[in-house]
Amino acid sequence: MTNDPYLISLGTRVTSGLSRLEPERRERHRQFILSRQQRDGGFKGREGDSDLYYTSFAVRGLAVLGGLTTDEAKQIGRFISTFDWRALHVVDLISWLYSALVTQTFGGPDLLANEPPDWPDQIAAKLESVRTADGGYAKSTEGAIGSTYHSFLTVMTYELLDRKPPKPNRLGQFIFDRQRDDGGFVEIAPMKTSGTNPTAAAAVLLRRLGFADEQLTTDLRDFLKQVRSDEGGFQANTRIPFADGLSTFTSLLVAQDFGLDRSMDLAPIAAFIAQQLEFPTGGFRGASWDEQADVEYTFYGLGVLGLLGAATSPSPPEPAR
Repeated sequence: MTNDPYLISLGTRVTSGLSRLEPERRERHRQFILSRQQRDGGFKGREGDSDLYYTSFAVRGLAVLGGLTTDEAKQIGRFISTFDWRALHVVDLISWLYSALVTQTFGGPDLLANEPPDWPDQIAAKLESVRTADGGYAKSTEGAIGSTYHSFLTVMTYELLDRKPPKPNRLGQFIFDRQRDDGGFVEIAPMKTSGTNPTAAAAVLLRRLGFADEQLTTDLRDFLKQVRSDEGGFQANTRIPFADGLSTFTSLLVAQDFGLDRSMDLAPIAAFIAQQLEFPTGGFRGASWDEQADVEYTFYGLGVLGLLGAATSPSPPEPAR
């Protein structure tokens, strides 16, 4: 397993797979993403003005499609520079930090150049301020119980800082406590029905923290079978009767990370993405009933195609020691 930040290594995998697509097909999606850029350099969602969250997905999408031009990186960097990271909650903080680092790589401004030398310590302290008594992390300091998703985002942010989260054993136990009998995981403790995306977040966390083992792999295999849709993709949970782009992306990602894709029929996944979610003019929608594309679901669609096109899956996790 690579020691690079997970989000960086994931981007590399997706980029490699997408390089096998026809150039014209990649360019259509690149132009769709750029069509959502606003005058201030940021990107919007389906309506409204530029938004940091959607801008981060635009940056990720452009990066895996071959990268940003210097002018694009500078323009996006100017938008990102309008935010004070100290005032952001965890979701926006990782959007800001990831986008800042990626745009700088492609020639954009160094948004941390004028920060004090201890800025990583300040970000780490901000992350720990939302740690909860159960060992996880919440969205804000008002949160009383930990969230699987926000714990995932926190660890991803720590990795971008080249750090590990404090008290990893407590965090690992927090994640295992959110596992249910069907093998999947829930977002918060009171929930009873496992979700595909919390399960993916939990699986990545346990693997990154060194707690993945054969039993977890078996549990994940069983859960993914339950949320596989007749449409070819994956459902958000067993109660939702349709597949969607996000759940299909995270399911395939987990399957690859744990070596489960080797026994999967991947052709229906590719068909689901290409025939039901991909627009011939560029962009991807969220599900077959959705009427329009956006930059977030375009990244998920590209992510699935990139993972399917990757040469090999990462090595299965080693047993925890």
